[in-house]
Amino acid sequence: MAGGGAVVASSGRENLHESKTTWFVVMTAFVAASGGLMFGYDNGVSGGVSAMDPFLEKFFPEVLAQKNVETSRETAYCKYDSQKLQTFTSVLFLAGLLAAFPAGWVTTHRGRKTSMVISGAFYIVGCILLAAAEHISMLYIGRVMLGIGVGFAIQCTTLYNSEMAPAKLRGAMNILFQWMVTIGILIAQLVNYGTEKTTWGWRLSLGIAIIPAIILFIGGLLLPETPNSLVERGFHEEARRVLTKLRGTPNIDVEYEDIVLAVEAAQAVKENPWKTLMRPQYRPQLIITCLMPFFQQFTGINAVIFYSPVLFSSLGSGDAAALESTLIVGAVNVVATMVAIGLVDRVGRRALLLEAGFQCTAAEIVVAALLGHYYAQSTDGTLPDNVSIAVIVMICVFIASFAWSWGPLGWLIPSTGVVAHNKDLDGRPSMVNGVDVLRASMANSSMAAKSMEAGQGATTLK
Repeated sequence: MAGGGAVVASSGRENLHESKTTWFVVMTAFVAASGGLMFGYDNGVSGGVSAMDPFLEKFFPEVLAQKNVETSRETAYCKYDSQKLQTFTSVLFLAGLLAAFPAGWVTTHRGRKTSMVISGAFYIVGCILLAAAEHISMLYIGRVMLGIGVGFAIQCTTLYNSEMAPAKLRGAMNILFQWMVTIGILIAQLVNYGTEKTTWGWRLSLGIAIIPAIILFIGGLLLPETPNSLVERGFHEEARRVLTKLRGTPNIDVEYEDIVLAVEAAQAVKENPWKTLMRPQYRPQLIITCLMPFFQQFTGINAVIFYSPVLFSSLGSGDAAALESTLIVGAVNVVATMVAIGLVDRVGRRALLLEAGFQCTAAEIVVAALLGHYYAQSTDGTLPDNVSIAVIVMICVFIASFAWSWGPLGWLIPSTGVVAHNKDLDGRPSMVNGVDVLRASMANSSMAAKSMEAGQGATTLK
């Protein structure tokens, strides 16, 4: 899912905008980026929880029964071929997809803060339902609540950061969302690993996500609205006051004038925004805004994230492969995203995408060639030690390249590339990414669960 379109001043006078990096703007960036922590934690936690025996025994006993049956003709993944279990994972993304449309309208007409509060509220309710679940219907309803919360969060948080950030830090602050996603994934993997052997561990794993939701909810109540949103709704004096506090200087006239001009130009357009969007001059923005999240998913990241536990287990490391999978893939993801934060406003988006496109492609080709060649020669399904090391290195190379390019830029570029009077249509990039994530989730949820359970993923060391 991708963030909404920002109404940022882009008159070409950004070099005249005076600003300091104040604690206030940093605080707002981290609070808003907690929406990414919510999204990342959920992505990381669901596969591990789906593999916990106490969880399966309570809600999916037929899956647990299949799991414990040893047959020579059935693969491990067939034991997790349950539509009800896959629905548990996928319903969140479907709810997020549908929530993106009203979220775009609310974010535009009621403010970014309102969407943050709604997001946090739905997510808090969802966490409570999941942690206290006694019936499968509570699981599904809880996941739907989480999905609505995620749908609103991705719509407003990157937009909020874009409009609060000074021009020189806009890219870095926006990438905080993706960084929080990677941190959330890593935390979820470690929490699952620590709670897997307890009968109530699945409740803690699902319920602990309430922490970033509370941060987002309280932040939405206490933090100021963005100057852009205030100007849009006619609160000009409040907009000047907020902008002065954000920039740490009273010399905000140029930036404020740019915001006002952008909003006035947008409001002067009386044409239906859907019709406007289809006009030739906006076609490049439309194409980029839709295709960036689309190709973010089709880089192959889902296959690598989901299948890497299986690849690690095939290296002959046994139980240690689970810890390696968690620490290596998760840590590389977090660290490489920090590279993007440091470079995006220096070298530019295009340079990162071009470099990482080559790096991603090369890494995937090498991994495919190594596995295809050496597995064909293997008699016991394992790889030689030197080949195993090479595969691990190339997986890390791929993860790193994605983390400093398509991962964060898939959110950043759509969030800053929509023309102001088309921002009512912000659901479009979220819709595209939501469909892609939904597809990946439905295709891989049972396989991911098996990866975790088998001592190959992030949750189980037997």
